[in-house]
Amino acid sequence: MKKLSEKNEKKWNAGRKFIARFATVCLLLFMLFPVSCAKVQKTREVVVLAAASLVDVCGELKNIYEKENPSVKVLFSFGGSGALQAQIEAGVPGDMFISASNKQMDALLTKSLVEKESVKTLLQNEVVLITYRESALSDLTFDNLTEEKVRMIAIGDPMSVPVGQYTEKICTYFGNWDAVKEKANFAQDVRTVLSWVESKACDCGIVYKTDAASSDKVKVLAAAPENSCPAVLYPAGILSSAKNKADAYRFEDFLFSKKAAEVFEKYGFTFVTKAQED
Repeated sequence: MKKLSEKNEKKWNAGRKFIARFATVCLLLFMLFPVSCAKVQKTREVVVLAAASLVDVCGELKNIYEKENPSVKVLFSFGGSGALQAQIEAGVPGDMFISASNKQMDALLTKSLVEKESVKTLLQNEVVLITYRESALSDLTFDNLTEEKVRMIAIGDPMSVPVGQYTEKICTYFGNWDAVKEKANFAQDVRTVLSWVESKACDCGIVYKTDAASSDKVKVLAAAPENSCPAVLYPAGILSSAKNKADAYRFEDFLFSKKAAEVFEKYGFTFVTKAQED
């Protein structure tokens, strides 16, 4: 009987240890499960379709905003404003659009693809003529782009790229657009124009002042005269199809804040709307 009792006791002790371990594992899983779920539920995304000329400044703004709002992740898709407009019209997912021209935003408003009350002018820029740093074309201006020494000019495609549309207006102002476009290498966005000049693939190019300032491989030859083209304005607005409108509106408020204004101005943009206090 004694041996049987000891055997039962060992079984009982083993069973008790198993139950204790099982309970511990269950407790740990119970504690971890809501935490992991909370992480998944807390992270929200705001998808912003933005003009290519905003690449650098938006990188810094993204870092600032996400640091202050750890539950929100801001995702940017950059490109020519015309191409982004076409994507929005085709139904690409997104929450906000920042264009480098009113033309694209107005087209979306006409089709009710952007919420009218959300559209505000955010920034202003300038159009400049650039060449690569070592170039001898130091006396080049918008008025003499047709000279023989200029073989190829990098220009945004006027069909879809705002900087190309501004370029056409400027050259029409000087009466040389027909001749200039014969030398043009058309790009799908302003950053491609910049890269072609940086790599010396083109003799010169026409970009925004902020793009030229972002590179130490190019130099500015001339700025477009004030009345030669429409003001270079950047409107921002919330897409009607936005899946996360609440966070999109909050991020838009941040873009119009004093803190964001200081960042935009650091990169050479002119902040148009009076900045809101943080």
